[in-house]
Amino acid sequence: MTQAEVLIDGKRLIPSDSPEYLASGPMSFEEFLDWEYEGGLTEWVDGEVFVYVTNNYEHQVMLDFLHRLLGDWAELTGAGRVITAPYAIESAHGGAGREPDLIFVATEHQDRLQSRHLRGAPDLAIEIVSPESVARDRVTKLREYERSGVPEYWVIDSRPRMRRAYFYSLQPSGSYEEIEVADGRMWSRVLEGFWLKLEWLWAADPKPLAALREIMGGSL
Repeated sequence: MTQAEVLIDGKRLIPSDSPEYLASGPMSFEEFLDWEYEGGLTEWVDGEVFVYVTNNYEHQVMLDFLHRLLGDWAELTGAGRVITAPYAIESAHGGAGREPDLIFVATEHQDRLQSRHLRGAPDLAIEIVSPESVARDRVTKLREYERSGVPEYWVIDSRPRMRRAYFYSLQPSGSYEEIEVADGRMWSRVLEGFWLKLEWLWAADPKPLAALREIMGGSL
């Protein structure tokens, strides 16, 4: 296995952005924010714009569930705001302009929310793995988010027959530590009082309102 390769799910993969194609010509981050594209997810990396393939059904079902669950929880508790892609983040000045599937920004950090992008790190970034994004989400972005100080990162693999989730919490050392899942539940370190049952993620027809009611102790 070469130095650039990593072993993921028993396969050797090279961490890269593996885009469907690149937008022509180099761009500054400000030019990227001004650039309009309606064909899919785009991200800015080292002066180039990467365009990715459209997400699949499993990905979108997972995204809808998490957006509704986290968004309603954040509204009820006043904890912050949840935003889905496409919305670029500049978690570190001069770093990549990524568009996570979902971000949470705490109430005390609402000043980071700019009209066109998030200036600074989100408190939580969530990426939902698609067939073409395995190494990008689980290696490349994990390293980027760790370096730029994103306090919590979730990687949820929505691919059929995979059904795995990885949760990382940033330690004082600046390195990510995987959050332990106990009794099928993950307790967030950033979202105070929020926990997630992994079985909710793999349900054929996930119910965000029922899940929220359980988290809130049946008070809804």
